[in-house]
Formats: sequence, structure tokens, C-alpha cells
Amino acid sequence: MVKELEFNKRDDSMRTLLSRLAQKADKVMQGGGKKKIEAHHALGKLTARERIDYLLDKDANRIEIGTFTADEMYEEVGGCPGGGVVVVIGYIGGRQCIVVANDATVKAGAWFPSTAKKNLRAQEIAMENHLPIIYLVDSAGVFLPFQDEVFPDKEHFGRIFRNNAVMSAKGIIQIAAIMGSCVAGGAYLPIMSDEALIVDKTGTIFLAGSYLVKAAIGEDIDNETLGGATTQCEISGVTDYKCKDDKDCLDRIKNIFGKIGKFETAGFNRAEPKAPAKDPKEIYGLIPETREKPYDMKEIIERLADNSEFEEYKAAYGQSLICGLTRIDGWAVGIVANQRKMVKSKKGEMQIGGVIYSDSADKAARFVMNCNQKKIPLVFLQDVTGFMVGSRSEHGGIIKDGAKLVNAMSNSVVPKFTVIVGNSYGAGNYAMCGKAYDPRLIVAWPTAQIAVMGGEQAAKTLLQIQVSSLKAKGEKITPEDEKKLLDTIIDRYNRQLSPYYAASRLWVDEIINPLDTRKWISMGIEMANHAPITRPYNVGVLQT
Repeated sequence: MVKELEFNKRDDSMRTLLSRLAQKADKVMQGGGKKKIEAHHALGKLTARERIDYLLDKDANRIEIGTFTADEMYEEVGGCPGGGVVVVIGYIGGRQCIVVANDATVKAGAWFPSTAKKNLRAQEIAMENHLPIIYLVDSAGVFLPFQDEVFPDKEHFGRIFRNNAVMSAKGIIQIAAIMGSCVAGGAYLPIMSDEALIVDKTGTIFLAGSYLVKAAIGEDIDNETLGGATTQCEISGVTDYKCKDDKDCLDRIKNIFGKIGKFETAGFNRAEPKAPAKDPKEIYGLIPETREKPYDMKEIIERLADNSEFEEYKAAYGQSLICGLTRIDGWAVGIVANQRKMVKSKKGEMQIGGVIYSDSADKAARFVMNCNQKKIPLVFLQDVTGFMVGSRSEHGGIIKDGAKLVNAMSNSVVPKFTVIVGNSYGAGNYAMCGKAYDPRLIVAWPTAQIAVMGGEQAAKTLLQIQVSSLKAKGEKITPEDEKKLLDTIIDRYNRQLSPYYAASRLWVDEIINPLDTRKWISMGIEMANHAPITRPYNVGVLQT
């Protein structure tokens, strides 16, 4: 443990970051604001979050995906809090599911580019984990000023309906409730689900609304007659259940869930859950307030692990990566974590500072293979500045050993979960299962930073490039000009390092309080247990 004064300083720093996290989350949860919520209620409708609260089991755990989606984006049109959609993993009658609810208080629930990305992420989670998914639809359709960023590409709006079809073929349960507007291409989402419900008088579904119908074919008709609950349940047969109001609709979903049969599991090992023996709140005082200071990642692991027990693998070898087995909320897991403390080596004491060395990469690759052999889920705790550079590392084959780790991790058949504790830089992000490597869930603590390299190194590199470019044009650069340019670069780069910048773009699923880490990992493994492993583990060609 660190000394008391240093512990208190770190604790204060973490609590300040958590206070900001709570304030930003509270603002997002207001959606389009008080007036928009009141207008929503005046129509007899619940808000997206009220619908989710009513639907999910009251005293059960839940986790929200993408709270900070679109944070500080689209400001030219007033912003889009949360991307205009709320995504929560929770339970209905004790059965785990994922709920996707359009927030009609935000631009009438219209689809921005980030809305599409967030919906696709929810579907990806459902598909990877065979997790039932519920859509609570209330959307005006594509936000036309950004239609070119929403409509035509592979990972745009149309991919939603392709995923509907793929999930249906795989037997992944999809239930949709039309609780407001559902228009144009968006009308296919609920109807490509297994069952579709619609709320009388507030729910409508059609390919074109009354104004467009008038413009296209000259027909005068109101939206309710065109595609309301009576029309779609009694005349067209498009929808399956007609509901009198929001609560009746949500109650029917609960009834459907109460009759779903059991599912085949992946068979991950779980024992009786135990709380950590060491106080998890001490994590606040263990993480340094600045990135230059070392700390012992094992002390973090002991405050996440059941009974604070951790069986370390090759403890004295490759010490810049910690590997070992433990349990989190009863689930058996293999942990791969970056070490940031001072360690003893043949050359004396040295700070390894989150750098991955050849021996560490070699150790971790073998550990990942072992976990796949034993069907043990993997948890990556990132605080990594990258791989070791220099002639000694290159001559020792650092690229080969790094590739071995990336290969072993990329081909894992067991589910992977990533927690970004501190730094997540460059190739270190890749080797430690960054977003590109399909972690089932990836979260960041408020202390996280994600970038190709650290701010100081990046700023100096960018400065050199810009100064050389200006000089090549014949411009004179004074020391004052250089300092001003450097300050501008640092400000811009530091903003991009922020975990909120990453969360706004869904590079991470959420920014979380460290004390919620056990819940996220436990619920993540529980959902992954819905999807049996169907292919053998094979790493292909490895250089040894």
C-alpha cells in the first residue's frame, strides 16, 4: 500500500473525476430537457428511460451501454445527448436481455450517425452473446441534414435490418414495441423482429407519413388511419398485439418473456460469489493522480477478485505483464494486466511503466492459449504505453513476440472483456484487446486515456512536422510562435485523449466507477454464457 498522504491525494483525485462523471451522466439522462419531457408526458407517453425502468426487474443489476455517445458532437444542430437512444442490459423476470429505446425527447428520436452506431453496437452484443433484444421504437427516422452519414454505407442504417434477419435465423429472440412514430425504412425493424406490439393512438408505423403520401400520390389521409394500431392490427395484420398504453405494452413484453424456454449455455465455471477481502474503495487511493507515478496492479486485482485471491502465472518472468487466474463474482477468469510498479531484475530495480517486453508478450500469449484450452473467459486490465523499442528489443524479436500475443488474443474463442484503467496507447491497445479485437464489453475508468501515443510525445512530434512544413514555405518561426503552436497542439491532443472523447465515439462501451467493474465483468460473462463455443481454438501460423 502507498503511504497515507499519497493515498489521500490519489483518493481525492479519483473522487473529483467521479464527481464529474456523475454530473455529465445526469445531464445526459435529462435527454432533450425538461420541456421536451413534459411535452412527451402530455401525450400520455413514458420517456425512454421510464419505459426501461418499468420493463426491467426493479432490484436486479443493470448496466448501460453508451451513455456518453455523441458527447460534444453535433453542436451545430444543438447536440444529440446519448445519441438519441438508450441501451441497457438488465433482466426481465430474472432473464437477461438487452433493451434499445429511442429517446423521442431528443430530436423526436431521429437517427444521427451516432444513433446508428449505438444501435449496431447493441445488436452486435445481442448476436455475439445470443442475448434476447427488445426494441422500444419511437423515432421520426433519419435526421436528414446528416443523411449521407446515416443511410448508404455498410455500417449505416440499413445494417440494422440485415442484423434483424441474421439474428432471426440464429434463433436470437427479438421483440419490438412501436410506442411512437416508426416511419420509412425504420418500419422494417419491428416487423423483422419475432413479435411486434403497437400502442393505440400514440404508435404509428408506415413507409411514408401523410404529408409524403399527399405529395407522392395526392391522397388525403391522417397518420392514425394510415398506420395506427387499429389499421396495422385489424386491417393489414402487420403488428401482432394492440396495446392500450405504454404500461400495457411493457406488461405484455414481460408476459412473453415469462414463457420463454431455457437456453443452452457455454458452460463457464462459476462458484459461490464472494466479496473481495480487501476493500474495493481503496482502489481510489491506489491509482496515481499523475501518469508518471508507479503503482502495483496486483493491489488493484486483489480488490476486484473474490476473497482477494489471485493465482499468478509465471510470477517472476515477464513482469511487465501480470497473468493469472481468479474469480470475479464467482466466475472463473483469466486476467492479463499491465504492471506499473518498480520491479527487481538482474540489473537492479527498474520501473516498467506499462511497457510490454518480449518476455512478457511471450508469457501472455501462452497464458491466453491456456485459458482457451480450459474454457476460461479473459479479462484485460489496460494501463499500457506500448511495446519496448530500441535496438536491443528489435534484435530480440519484439515484433515477433508481440505478433504472437496479438495472434493468440485475436483468435480466442472464449469471451474477452477489457477494462482501461489508465493509458491505452498504440500497439499496446491492440495487444491488450482494444475495441478492434472484439471484446464482448470494453469499459474505461475516468483515469483512462486512449491514443496512438502519449500527449507529450505526440505534441512534440506534431510540432516538428508543422514547423518543418512552415519553414519549407519560407516562413520564419520564432520561439514564441513555436510555443504558441505547441500549446494549441497540446490542447487539441489532450481533448482527444479524454475518455469522454472515446466514449462519445463508442470506442468504449461506457465510462464506469471502478467499484462497478465486478458487476460489468459478471454480467458480461453471464450474457456470454448464452452463446456456446462452436469452433475449436486455432492460432494459425506463429513465429517462435
